[in-house]
Amino acid sequence: MILRVSKVQKSYGKEKVLKNISFEIQEPKIVALIGPNGSGKSTLLSIITNLIQADRGDVEVFGESNRNPHMFKQISFMQDNTVLYDYLTGYDHLQFIGDAQGIAKKDLLKTAERIGITDYLHKKVKQYSLGMKQHLLLALAIVNQPKLLILDEPLNGLDPTSAIRVRNLLLDLAEKGTTILLSSHNLGEIDRVTSHILFLKDGELLEENLSDYQQTAFEIETNQPDHLKEIARNYGFKTGGSKGERVAIILNGKSVSEFFEMLSKENMDIRDMEKKVFGSEERYQRLFNREPLL
Repeated sequence: MILRVSKVQKSYGKEKVLKNISFEIQEPKIVALIGPNGSGKSTLLSIITNLIQADRGDVEVFGESNRNPHMFKQISFMQDNTVLYDYLTGYDHLQFIGDAQGIAKKDLLKTAERIGITDYLHKKVKQYSLGMKQHLLLALAIVNQPKLLILDEPLNGLDPTSAIRVRNLLLDLAEKGTTILLSSHNLGEIDRVTSHILFLKDGELLEENLSDYQQTAFEIETNQPDHLKEIARNYGFKTGGSKGERVAIILNGKSVSEFFEMLSKENMDIRDMEKKVFGSEERYQRLFNREPLL
């Protein structure tokens, strides 16, 4: 077990920020935490990394409480750029972590090169753009080679080239066994790095799918849309919205062959059919804006 969050609750005064949050990550992967501003994402990440305490509930990392001091070397947290010091250089920040955790200078410089911050590493942070600060924060987060990497909006302020660089870095880290939990508003980039999604709204998990998020669906035109939806549900498929005589049938974990077998058995009158793959953006629209998958 890499991470277990169990019945976590957090309030500030009368405002309930997190409401009984529970989920598990059992094997190395990239997991995305998605939700609108104010949904509790940053608070949840701060509780997991033990920066703040939950009012109730428990967090376990690699089978032990996240409050055990020796766990800190296995977890790293990329926060927003308010944790940086304007009067220090990028290298000063890296050296601070290096001195604290016994990381050699050559490894600090190797990390800087990997992230692409070598050219401005010795400039003071007050001279950095938002994107440069994001790169430095990411370097600080990975320099100790953590087993669990937690990132709060790592793509914020990045131009397309930088976003691609960070995306490839995350995929490389995950391939080598690092578990990554990240929050982001960039749904397009999320779909490029993971299909494992947690949706958070008003302090509650609306939906958890850590096995395979992206859904395959078929948009079908038929003269019996309501009948097709009823049949599909009986076979264990999900149905999306309908527009006139068009209806979306979501595979819901079933195979394409099972879908066509259903159509054949039921002898449905199909006029037109289009295959679609729904990612995080479509699911977000459905969950938060109540827009159907069609």
